[in-house]
Amino acid sequence: MNVSEKTVRGDGTNNSATRNRVSVLVVDDDPTIRTIHKALLSSMGMEVEVASDGQQAVNLHQMGASYNLVFMDMDMPVMDGLQATRKLRAMGIKTMIVGVTSRNFGSDIQDFLQAGLNYCIVKPLTIEKVTPLIGEVIRNM
Repeated sequence: MNVSEKTVRGDGTNNSATRNRVSVLVVDDDPTIRTIHKALLSSMGMEVEVASDGQQAVNLHQMGASYNLVFMDMDMPVMDGLQATRKLRAMGIKTMIVGVTSRNFGSDIQDFLQAGLNYCIVKPLTIEKVTPLIGEVIRNM
């Protein structure tokens, strides 16, 4: 899925001369999961960058990186997904952040949403899980 109807600059503003792909940050401490998720999203036409923990995700944003969508693992060393999401929201980052977990999040859902996550899904990412999220990102660009 290559996004050509709308384009976006790194700062999230429309600009047909700059970029025609949705930019995604995949944050996960498992290198295999990062590789699988990056391959899936790239095959859908997304521009994908990866980070191995929440602190790296925060650092990327502090250095000026900007994304249209973030897939954030919840259980990571250094800084977990909830801590990273809270920091990103405190920095004013409005990007859609999707919590990704390998376990059923059941009773944790309120904590996830209160931290600032837009959605939560169970690993692994699949085309069926990702397509509606990408559609929402495109509609809001």
